[in-house]
Amino acid sequence: MKQVVQNYKSGELALLDVPVPGCKPGGVLVRSAYSLISTGTELMKVSEAGMSMLGKARSRPDQVAKVVQSVATNGVPATYRKVMGKLDSYTPLGYSLCGVVEQVGAGIDDVAVGDLVACAGNEHALHAELNWVPKNLYAPVPDGLAPRHAAFGTVGSIALQGVRRGEPQLGEVALVVGLGLIGQLVVQLLAASGVRVVGADPDPARCELAERLGAAACGDPASAAVESAVAELTGGHGVDQVYLAAGGGSNEPVELAARLSRDRGRVVDIGKCRLDLPWNAYYEKELDVRFSRSYGPGRYDPEYELEGRDYPIGYVRWTERRNLACFLDLVARGGVDVEPLVSHVADFGDAVETYRSLKDGGLKAVAVLFRYPGPAAGAQAPVVAVPEVKRPGGPATAPVRAARTPVRLAFVGAGNYATSMLLPHLAQREGVELSTVVTTTALSAANAQRKFGFAEATTDLDAVLGDKSIDAVFVVTRHSSHAELTRQALLAGKTVFVEKPLALTEEELAGVLAAVEESGNDRLQVGFNRRFAPLLREAKERFGARTGPASLRYLVNAGRLAQGSWYLQQDTEGSRFAGEGGHFIDTASWLLDADPVSAYAVATSGKEDLQVVLRYPDGSTATISYVTTGAPGFPKETLDLVADGKVLRLDDFVRASVYGRKRWVSSRLPKARDKGQPAELAAFVRAVRTGGPMPVPLESLVATTAATLAVQAGLAGGAPVTLARPR
Repeated sequence: MKQVVQNYKSGELALLDVPVPGCKPGGVLVRSAYSLISTGTELMKVSEAGMSMLGKARSRPDQVAKVVQSVATNGVPATYRKVMGKLDSYTPLGYSLCGVVEQVGAGIDDVAVGDLVACAGNEHALHAELNWVPKNLYAPVPDGLAPRHAAFGTVGSIALQGVRRGEPQLGEVALVVGLGLIGQLVVQLLAASGVRVVGADPDPARCELAERLGAAACGDPASAAVESAVAELTGGHGVDQVYLAAGGGSNEPVELAARLSRDRGRVVDIGKCRLDLPWNAYYEKELDVRFSRSYGPGRYDPEYELEGRDYPIGYVRWTERRNLACFLDLVARGGVDVEPLVSHVADFGDAVETYRSLKDGGLKAVAVLFRYPGPAAGAQAPVVAVPEVKRPGGPATAPVRAARTPVRLAFVGAGNYATSMLLPHLAQREGVELSTVVTTTALSAANAQRKFGFAEATTDLDAVLGDKSIDAVFVVTRHSSHAELTRQALLAGKTVFVEKPLALTEEELAGVLAAVEESGNDRLQVGFNRRFAPLLREAKERFGARTGPASLRYLVNAGRLAQGSWYLQQDTEGSRFAGEGGHFIDTASWLLDADPVSAYAVATSGKEDLQVVLRYPDGSTATISYVTTGAPGFPKETLDLVADGKVLRLDDFVRASVYGRKRWVSSRLPKARDKGQPAELAAFVRAVRTGGPMPVPLESLVATTAATLAVQAGLAGGAPVTLARPR
């Protein structure tokens, strides 16, 4: 892989071929999508490397002191060899990036392969194609946040920690000295906190940018403009806090802070500027001088950064990692806008030339990003659209039937599922008339008519759709025909019950919704029956409302199909999960009371077993393990829902339990499993008879179908798929 390195002795910059780092326990291997050049810290390091040995010594007196001590201890020859060996080595650059998890080390359970993460650390978030990053130095990227913006996470955390050290309060006034990358972020964070901000920087372009991003006024610190703005905003008292975000060897920022601070104001050093405090000025005002140490608590602590030992939140509210996650959330929600800070985006292959241009002044920039090759470098993750449901004049309603008027039903298809799971319940239901059965072969229609008492049997679909006396049509055919038959029935004005899946492609789903928009008929139900199962409904009720995000695990021991099953005809009928997966996605979404916002799927070799991870708006996740290689004697469906100190467990629709303050365990069902078909059909018939709302909102049916399609897209693309909703 490629990595940017520098020889500190010669100043040489290179894009070097180096080995791929191993994925050690306690961390993840991340493939970079974008990394951010810190135009302050990194350019200072690059500039120092180009100095003479005397210049290097003058710029780093702390290192000179170590050399002197080493000479006293080890002698000149040994110290010389040690120093020259260290100087004449390649050192890395970079500390802020965003990338995709490529491998997960032992002990990591909060991210999965394919997740987008922001990474921190000058040893772990380097300008390199791959980095190993320990647990406390990465944070998942919120859904919808572009990778190029998430690459600001570490630098944003530095600014955020600096603001926290200043302890701003609503209505205060702050001065930010230095409007480079850190200063611009500090301005926005303070403005978002209800603080009025004055900026000071000799560069007019940076002053103008800061004013666009929320500063009340900005100007050259050498002019009277800054002092006038402070006097006007504070009534002459001075600012409540000063943030030193400037670098260089001048002592002017420190002196300006003393001059413009109020009595007992706070001065926070974030950058690396000269700090020769004018004693009288700081003493007379009793100024509180504070230092902000990088990204926050945990920085430079090897037990935190390398061993993953977190600090308890009750004692340390904002750690490095929590600061990183907080900043990403602020950017995702629009509280901070980093796009105006991006001055230049360079391909990673041009890294050396980019550094040279920055150092020579040919490229003047606030922030520069490296864009890496490969699928991760795209600005956005793969997307499956959740199409908007458009209804002319609002939701359709059906006429209300008299109590004694039967609901007349037609079936299109009379295969195994229809004859075993649907028709037995409908044939016994009072107020239902099985009017017509339509099949492609005459004999199957005749068999269904004989078994269930249909008034008519035919192979003519058009005759059924044109029969105004038929109230509702059941589409129970092979998967490839569902969308088209549903579309035709909706256009004919029928209420439709279609077995899953509703559609096998985005185009088919769009066609169904186009029929809804054209006809104004949204009377549609998809056969997602699990949410109607009495046992699961009671368990959900006993579990109660949630206040925090939940984790749901759904194991589906689907088993192998018989040789010759039409389910195996994937070219025409879609994959097994495409046909059946909607059941489990719908159940998860119903239990979590939301629709998913992203889907990630991985499969074993041959795609026999799938692992599907769904994310929801409140941070909840649902993991669906759809396996075909399990033991036939093991239950088909087991489900666990965990949240708020409670656990709901479902054992194959035979027994359910809820653990919380009190424990509830259902009695074992005396008869066959009830997966909800009777209640689902009763709700559908009731909606047809009364003209009331359909049992499941159409928007939910569409969202579940889109999520099922996203799983297929994720398997094909090997990356998380965003479920994009219309705005």
